[in-house]
Amino acid sequence: MLSTKTSWVSALAFDATADSGHTVRLDTTVEGGGLGSGMNPKKMLLASLSGCSGMDVVDILQKMKIPFTKLEIEASAEQTDEHPKVFKFINMVYRCDVAPEHIDKLNRAVSLSQEKYCGVSAMLAKHCAIHYTTELL
Repeated sequence: MLSTKTSWVSALAFDATADSGHTVRLDTTVEGGGLGSGMNPKKMLLASLSGCSGMDVVDILQKMKIPFTKLEIEASAEQTDEHPKVFKFINMVYRCDVAPEHIDKLNRAVSLSQEKYCGVSAMLAKHCAIHYTTELL
């Protein structure tokens, strides 16, 4: 079982601590009533999606013995206008410095992550479309 404990800090800031002991700050802008001291929850969700999928892609590329030194994942989402504001769709761009002759392997690694391995992607995809592309760095 996974667990976290989230504690109010001040204004709209919260610290979330996992059962592993790691802590992250969730907050919003000062203009929005927060302290401006952390990522807002929806951006954290996009970061979680990117991190989960990124871990898969790194693991798969390493197992394929494909050399690379950089992987960047940009995720963006459009939200509905009415409350609760939920994601309409998510766009992800994976940028990696694999050699051009290995772009097909990068595409395969990303596809495997999105369609088979990434649990965060699987959960979010039940509620909104996730579009993804790859680019060489």
